[in-house]
Amino acid sequence: GPNAAIGRDYVAGIKTHFDAINSAGGINGKHIQYIVRDDQGEPGLSVAMATELIERDQVDYLFGGVGDDITRAVLEAPAFKRSGQILYAPLAASELGGSHVLFWRPGYKQEISYIFAYFGKLGLKSVGIVYQDSAANQDAFRSLNSEIKAHRMQLTGVAHVKSGGSQAETDMEAKLLAVSRPGFVIVIADTISTALFLKQFRNYAANVFVAGTSLINLSTLREVAGAKAVEWTVFSQVVPNPNSATSLIQVEHLNMMRKYRDEAVSSLTLEGFAAAKTLTKAIQQAKHSRSALQELITQDGDIDLGGLSIGVRPHSDHLSSYLDIALFNKGSGLMF
Repeated sequence: GPNAAIGRDYVAGIKTHFDAINSAGGINGKHIQYIVRDDQGEPGLSVAMATELIERDQVDYLFGGVGDDITRAVLEAPAFKRSGQILYAPLAASELGGSHVLFWRPGYKQEISYIFAYFGKLGLKSVGIVYQDSAANQDAFRSLNSEIKAHRMQLTGVAHVKSGGSQAETDMEAKLLAVSRPGFVIVIADTISTALFLKQFRNYAANVFVAGTSLINLSTLREVAGAKAVEWTVFSQVVPNPNSATSLIQVEHLNMMRKYRDEAVSSLTLEGFAAAKTLTKAIQQAKHSRSALQELITQDGDIDLGGLSIGVRPHSDHLSSYLDIALFNKGSGLMF
């Protein structure tokens, strides 16, 4: 599906941590069996697979899922509702709050607010929006408009992009947005649509900041848009620099990815690694191994993952509040 690159990296990070745990004897002497299903970005297929995992495979935990549509569909699935499980660490932007979902990452509103604060410090007061029309993006669009008002910024224009839209259509939207002269642009779209828009937008606005959230796969973005187009782009991140070895969890991630995966690391592989480590710690500390998440959400305190802490708080369904900014500098080098 459209989020394949995100899901692939996220799963690689999760599996790497579980491989490391299993090689050290597992959790309380039991090895982790990590079953991965590819829903191809289709909510109906995701429901069928989740139902199978719950009813046939009798999984102890349901971990992951990419996208708002997928997350919403699983939460509404009859088998999931009957199971009493908590959907853990899906990659979703919408605020799908409730007692049966626990996000590892901060919320979309937190990411957007962080981006606006970043540009506010630069003195930028006008913004343009690139919006990929879909039901899943409607919540994000509303949140973005609220942030614009809250930060007293001027909305100069909205460019609409479509999955599978023509280059001519994208070019026209890019040109109209550039003519509105925004101080910066923020994108609500998947990675491929963002990249295709960026390629056209740079023909008209070479030096305007373009921003997005952590649910953009930066390697794929650079590959599709090109090195020149990604200059002056800024993205919120929910984990530290995955290529840096400045904390214990960053070192563990780099070493274990090198040992078990032999592939490039990314913010998504580190996020998957950190989310898996959080679940492992919860199971190790739980009185009953199958109810670790239910026990976790009743706590109130911080958990150190090795230089990266998460906070368990009453009435919050987000564990981490960590946020950072990554930007592509001249020559397309990624800086945190």
